[in-house]
Amino acid sequence: MNLAGKTALITGGAIRVGRAITLALAEAGCDVFIHYGRSAQPAQQTKQDAIEKGVRAVTCHANLADAEAVATIIPTAVSHFGHIDILVNNAAIFPEEDTFENSDADLWKKLFAINLRAPFFLSQAFTQQLPKDKSGKIINILDARLRNHQPDHFVYRLTKGGLWQMTTTMAHAVAPRITVNGVALGAILPPPGADLSYLEKIAHERVPLQRYGSAEIVATNVLHLLRQDFLTGVIIPLDGGEFL
Repeated sequence: MNLAGKTALITGGAIRVGRAITLALAEAGCDVFIHYGRSAQPAQQTKQDAIEKGVRAVTCHANLADAEAVATIIPTAVSHFGHIDILVNNAAIFPEEDTFENSDADLWKKLFAINLRAPFFLSQAFTQQLPKDKSGKIINILDARLRNHQPDHFVYRLTKGGLWQMTTTMAHAVAPRITVNGVALGAILPPPGADLSYLEKIAHERVPLQRYGSAEIVATNVLHLLRQDFLTGVIIPLDGGEFL
């Protein structure tokens, strides 16, 4: 796929990995629809940075935990751009207090709503809005830690595991007009509040390549998948070998 002139919707597209993907798409010539939850000011900056690359950019606020709000995202994007060619399900939450012992119904509800339910219904709406004469691309941002079964971040793992399964299952469901692929992240960015020493420690102790990644590496691989016409159901682990 030649990305120039395409339109892309990126959830959580204002900050961190989402911002890198948004700007890489804009650099490739895509108009971008930037969803955000709480990052209003960064969303405006990302929008301006995208516009400076010569493309159209629009921001959209929606709480992904609210099913009614999620249902407005695709129609709003279509109202601006006519249709959407690319959907990147990037937004997710990763609470530190998520353990088997302390998980409760509220945590389950919030994590499953944002990390799994929203990507599903956005993907469903994406397929429904795509014109019959167009092909589309869906990219899901996953977590490479799922390849190593551990009890940390217990409910988060369940949601991302569901999204992993959804990636491969949906690749069958929406073929041949739409491809569905994913990238599974390892040591890419430090969590909010931590600095690069956090990643340096992980790289030294656990990553065979002895280095950590970057948001730009994620964006590069997302664009690689978007440019392929004979890949679907593929998940690329971006973990430096950490979870082999």
